[in-house]
Amino acid sequence: MSEDLLLLPGLLCDDRLWQAQLAAFPHAIVADLTLDDDIDIMAARAIASMPDRFAVCGLSMGGYVALSVMAQAPERVTRLCLLDTSARGDTPEQARRRRVLMAMTRGNTFRGVTPRLLPQLLHPDHLAAPVAQHVLDMAERVGRDAFLRQQQAILGRPDRREMLAGIAVPTLVGVGSHDILTPKELSVEMADAIPGAVLRVIEGAGHLPPMERPDCVNEILGNWIGGSR
Repeated sequence: MSEDLLLLPGLLCDDRLWQAQLAAFPHAIVADLTLDDDIDIMAARAIASMPDRFAVCGLSMGGYVALSVMAQAPERVTRLCLLDTSARGDTPEQARRRRVLMAMTRGNTFRGVTPRLLPQLLHPDHLAAPVAQHVLDMAERVGRDAFLRQQQAILGRPDRREMLAGIAVPTLVGVGSHDILTPKELSVEMADAIPGAVLRVIEGAGHLPPMERPDCVNEILGNWIGGSR
């Protein structure tokens, strides 16, 4: 498969999130989303790294960036994939909790993803599996400063629901069956609003299907890239 593919990681995630996809799709590239504190600037930086035409796939925070890519350069995007994400902005309560967490992080030693947070990210079957340690290690590599930038970017993101009806490229919306952070109804909302979008529920996965169910994710991505509308 020769189509260029831009992969956009989530909060506190790096290339390791997409390790299996990088092996399966040789023309894939992972954007660095640790440098900026604004979703649109993240998207602009990612766009600048790509050729004239490319497919884009984002998970969680990366999904927010993917929608910004669509808003900024719709003529360059050939296909869109949104995994375990939402088109909505933060609710007031979500924003409040995010600001509290940022204040705590500034005032204390950065703890990244701790074992007690893993049940929010992974399917119960994976909590004692090697993938759990990979998630902890990713967060440590991304680190405190990038975490604060990413949280600020997420906090300031716009609600993108109004743009969904105008998306005119083949779109895949995927979500882990046990995703607590961005549950299935948010993916259903996006898939219903995007013309012709395909919804895939990834069984046995939480918030990080590319790591939890890599073969399944590779299969649905392969069908998405290889398909036509």
